[in-house]
Amino acid sequence: MHTPLFIIGSGPAGYTAAIYASRAGIATVLAEGMQPGGQLTITTDVENFPGHPDGIAGPQLMDDMRRQALRFGTQMVEEGVAKIDLSSRPYRLATDSGTAYTADAVVIATGATARFLGLADEERYRGQGVSACATCDGFFYRRRTVAVVGGGDTACEEALYLASLAQKVYMLVRRDVLRASQVMQARVLAHPKIEVLWQTQVEGLFGEQGLEGLHVVHRRGANDERHYDLAAEGLFLAIGHQPQSQLFAPWLETDAEGYIVTLDGTPRTALAGVFAAGDVADPTYRQAITAAASGCKAAIEAKRYLETLDPQ
Repeated sequence: MHTPLFIIGSGPAGYTAAIYASRAGIATVLAEGMQPGGQLTITTDVENFPGHPDGIAGPQLMDDMRRQALRFGTQMVEEGVAKIDLSSRPYRLATDSGTAYTADAVVIATGATARFLGLADEERYRGQGVSACATCDGFFYRRRTVAVVGGGDTACEEALYLASLAQKVYMLVRRDVLRASQVMQARVLAHPKIEVLWQTQVEGLFGEQGLEGLHVVHRRGANDERHYDLAAEGLFLAIGHQPQSQLFAPWLETDAEGYIVTLDGTPRTALAGVFAAGDVADPTYRQAITAAASGCKAAIEAKRYLETLDPQ
């Protein structure tokens, strides 16, 4: 089956690309993947997406975007892409069920997943105290006590942001030093609301009506190893993200963390007709609104590219 444009991945980037492309009259197929709607489908309220003054549930926002794309004629495929060949145009793809497609242009919007600690009870509290995005969820923890796990620049940024809202911020660092830049370290260590707990790791979580605290260990494996409970209503993980770019690595350049490299601030990759949108190409912002914006850009770039091709 041939389509002018194939979008891989849903979420704000994929659905927005589909809305713009389909509305522009481009026949578009979108493979939604294993988690239609992306990470926002496992969040609660989204309060920073423009146009929703009272907030909106993450799953509802994604369903609205999906229905908008369907309205303009996007063909939704309720599975992921298992194989792709970008060695020549038309590009060749196969879905999880083996259905084969060819496409003149491809938008990659497969996102990035946050790295979690792997605790047995972590999933239970996701959306009820456990988060990987302080910018997204910090508002809900005003004047409360929260904890941040991590020791790099991102963890410091998260802790500083949360300190502007929360009553108290614990920063749990596995080592006895921070990996962050000197300026970020200085800001964290000087902040009166932030307390760094060195050589401390989370072992478990507890709470009846949402997260109430953490089971932690100090100096694991040492002679003076100590286990104790730390009261906290929010746990923010800042230990990195994993961009879902492995499928495209044979053809596209990625950075050291696996994010797809795009050109000159656009969604264009070095491969003509292949575009990357959303978190799979964004190691910096990772917000719904920036993902949607990049999906818009990718659709516009794809339209311009398709207009340069000779009619078949």
